[in-house]
Amino acid sequence: MFDFQLIIDSLPLLFQGACVTVQITAISVGLGLFFGLFIGIAQISRVAIFRVPAKIYVDFLRGTPLLVQIFMIYFALPMLIGTRIDPFIAAIVACSINSSAYIAEIFRAGIQSIDKGQMEAGRSLGLNWSQTMRFIIIPQAFKRIIPPLGNEFIAMLKDSSLVSVIGFEELTRQGQLVIASTYGAMEIWTAVALIYLIMTMPITRLVAYLEKRFKSNDRN
Repeated sequence: MFDFQLIIDSLPLLFQGACVTVQITAISVGLGLFFGLFIGIAQISRVAIFRVPAKIYVDFLRGTPLLVQIFMIYFALPMLIGTRIDPFIAAIVACSINSSAYIAEIFRAGIQSIDKGQMEAGRSLGLNWSQTMRFIIIPQAFKRIIPPLGNEFIAMLKDSSLVSVIGFEELTRQGQLVIASTYGAMEIWTAVALIYLIMTMPITRLVAYLEKRFKSNDRN
């Protein structure tokens, strides 16, 4: 029979893992936003020395599985630098570079969706290229990329479960450890799935609210 008491007893450990999952996701997407913005701008640069490496970076990371990237950071990189990498650092680095590639593509698409006349208008006002991007183009593009950014956060929240393969105790790994000691696979995986759902639903609602708010402001 389905053992609800097992779920209740396991909730402290599962919530502890959920907090770690949120922490990994927030840091990774935060770093991904920072680097992804510059990489996205580099992709549309007319200077080949910026554009080509940025495109190679994005294509490689989007074309290879996150799991492989985690293995490369945690197992392969220490062989090159001669020292072991902490699982938390490896998880953050792998998830951050993966997220930055997807966010870079989101920024690139958002920036290129803005009418070219906006750049010309900024330049005619005496702004240079970087000032026009900062004060005119990027603020407009940001409104358009909120939905895909929200999707990226949700995707990373779920994909962070892959760091369990290097023994990092986020939500999925905590679930595996509980199952190993209780053999309650049905109960624990059900609880894990519900916790993931609980974590993603507020983000979905927040993104929908922000999208509606910005559309309302644009009409006004």
